[in-house]
Amino acid sequence: MSWTRKVRTALLPLVALGALLLTAAPAAAHEERPVEFPDGTGSVPAYRDEEPDLLVCKPDRADFEARVADFPTALRERNLRLYERCRDRGYEHLQEAVDAADASGMTIAILPGVYLEEPSRPQPTGACARLKAPRSDFGYQILSYAQQERCPHNQNLVAIMGKRDLQIEGTGADRGDVVIDGQYRKLNVIRADSADGVYFRNFTAQRSTFNSLYVLAADGFVIDDVLTRWNDEYGFLTFASDHGLYRDCESYGNGDSGIYPGSASDINDGRGYDVPRYAIEITGCRSHHNMVGYSGTAGDSVWVHDNEFDHNMGGASMDSAFPGHPGLPQNHAKFERNLIHDNNQNYYPYVADGTCAKPPAERGYEQGVVCPQISMPPGTGIITAGGNWNIYQDNWIYGHQRTAFYLNAVPAFIRGEGSPGKQLDTSHHNRYAGNHLGVDRAGNERPNKTDVWWDGQGEGNCWQGDAGASNPRTLPECGSRPGDVSGGSDRIVGEPVKLAQLLVCAEYDVQARKLPAGCDWYGARGIERIEVQIALAVAVVLGLVGGVLWWRLLRRDAVAGGAAVAGAAGLVLDVVGAAGSYAHTWVPVVALVLTGAWWTATGLRLRARLAGGRPGFTGVTMAMGVLTLLDAFDKSVLLIPWIPLSPAWLRTLLGLVWVIWTVIAVARRVPAPDPAAGPAVEEAAEEAGGPGSERAKEPAAHPHAAPETGPAAGNATGPAADPEPGRPAAGPGPRPGTAGPAPEAGLA
Repeated sequence: MSWTRKVRTALLPLVALGALLLTAAPAAAHEERPVEFPDGTGSVPAYRDEEPDLLVCKPDRADFEARVADFPTALRERNLRLYERCRDRGYEHLQEAVDAADASGMTIAILPGVYLEEPSRPQPTGACARLKAPRSDFGYQILSYAQQERCPHNQNLVAIMGKRDLQIEGTGADRGDVVIDGQYRKLNVIRADSADGVYFRNFTAQRSTFNSLYVLAADGFVIDDVLTRWNDEYGFLTFASDHGLYRDCESYGNGDSGIYPGSASDINDGRGYDVPRYAIEITGCRSHHNMVGYSGTAGDSVWVHDNEFDHNMGGASMDSAFPGHPGLPQNHAKFERNLIHDNNQNYYPYVADGTCAKPPAERGYEQGVVCPQISMPPGTGIITAGGNWNIYQDNWIYGHQRTAFYLNAVPAFIRGEGSPGKQLDTSHHNRYAGNHLGVDRAGNERPNKTDVWWDGQGEGNCWQGDAGASNPRTLPECGSRPGDVSGGSDRIVGEPVKLAQLLVCAEYDVQARKLPAGCDWYGARGIERIEVQIALAVAVVLGLVGGVLWWRLLRRDAVAGGAAVAGAAGLVLDVVGAAGSYAHTWVPVVALVLTGAWWTATGLRLRARLAGGRPGFTGVTMAMGVLTLLDAFDKSVLLIPWIPLSPAWLRTLLGLVWVIWTVIAVARRVPAPDPAAGPAVEEAAEEAGGPGSERAKEPAAHPHAAPETGPAAGNATGPAADPEPGRPAAGPGPRPGTAGPAPEAGLA
């Protein structure tokens, strides 16, 4: 085992303990019964272009004929023919047709109209109203499969339980001609539970208190040309499934994401970049005006290509931040050829003003209101919060007011795993290469404010060499082949100030209307931001302590004075650099260089002026300077390899020691000089401010001592004259009848 691995292993318990003390685990965004992945023997179902087995239509003929009047002739005639058949032996409600599908491979056709599924809407009664089940943090019961099967409409407008190879499609000219409307009466509009091979096509599902279309534990499903909208949480939610395909879908107006392939089958766990297949494919879809366009807690082995994610708060995210999701930590998503742009919406004001505290039907989702369910940095293209082995390539990412790529680690205890060996298992081997940043497909410049924000943690992460502004300014660069990285690092924890920001921002709670005051995600500006507050507090402390140190010990030293001015400028620039508009510029780096120069010069001057050099204190002072300069190098030139913690952490920890040591040193009492002692001692006390200086150590003459005669008296600063035979030498020692020098007090 290498020495770096040994250090990492030794620090694991400390990292885990620190995380437990500093962070509260968030509530789960999606809570479900314990479920296992399918065995993977299924396949993606194929569309069956044949006459339907079962028909669903509404009884109002005039309304139906008006809806199909403008259809192309062949399609209109087909719908009229199907309507006649439906009125003869069809169903008025989709749930009735689902219940009648008693064989594998059946097709249900839904004719144009709005379906409210009235028989499914009433609240449960009898035994279904008395089910015993745990409750989620959002208040709904987490029912078992047996409970869902026995009471399918406790939570679902339409429940598809255990049906195999069922195809449900609308017969309209487009997906807006058939609408299944939950009207916020149920948790899910459509739930397909353990329904292998289910195929949904050409309709709209809308207005639930959680999901419009929910596919759970399926080995094989297709969502084809379906629209979902106006839901508290998700438009499309698929969970613990394999062999899935989203194609040509659309979703908007959702409080979490439009598209959520959570806990996709973890078929590539333990592999590198080369994988035999992906569990779920998403292509040709558009997700817009949601909290986030795409999200996936444990969104493993998902291939996302040729989609558009725009005008959300965030374009896409994947994470390992919520417990209860099989397949954590998240791994092996592949994003390519997607348009991810202009994700700058800010829906948090709807939480702040109480809109999101109203009943869902009164919030105004249809007028553009979105109630964000979890914390999300607005103005971001792709967020990876604790993912591994993800590939982002050949995407167009532009027009973001925060950053194109956002990467941070998530310790395992957040997802409910307390093993020390797992705490550092996220944020590794993510590859960002060959993307088109700050430019649209037509070649027009649409810059992102920054292209990269990274907390600094993880191994094997890399970015393309032509990335623009980034925080930090220097990044590991991807080689031509996956796995090739130059300038990489292996840090066990992110930058301290960035961690503080993430901890503050994660305190968001939509139900409690809690928007963390110190986080710019929710509107904090200037001194309100936690980063600026930390920088200002550090500047004030170091400015006061360093100023007193200079005044007491070094104020007559020209070099130390120049260094103090540089240090003051560095502290001011550090506060300025903490502001969002300067964090990615050279300002924070220049601040570190100036502050490091101040510490280094101060340590050298103290060593030169203090008797014996005081190696302890002066060594710590110079070490602070060296670490600060290394931090500047690490952030702007090259990430220093082989160290498990960044110089910022070492500087922070040693800085606490330096401040305490300095305060003790400069606060020690200075004995008042004897007025009769002569100007030498008065000058020493004035300059040094304490007995630790060179002059303070010169002995004071006894007030009643006889005046010196001879050369020594005439040349007080030169060598003493040779003593007469038998007479003691005139020197710094005490003469008969005089007191010796005061015991030295000063820097230990």
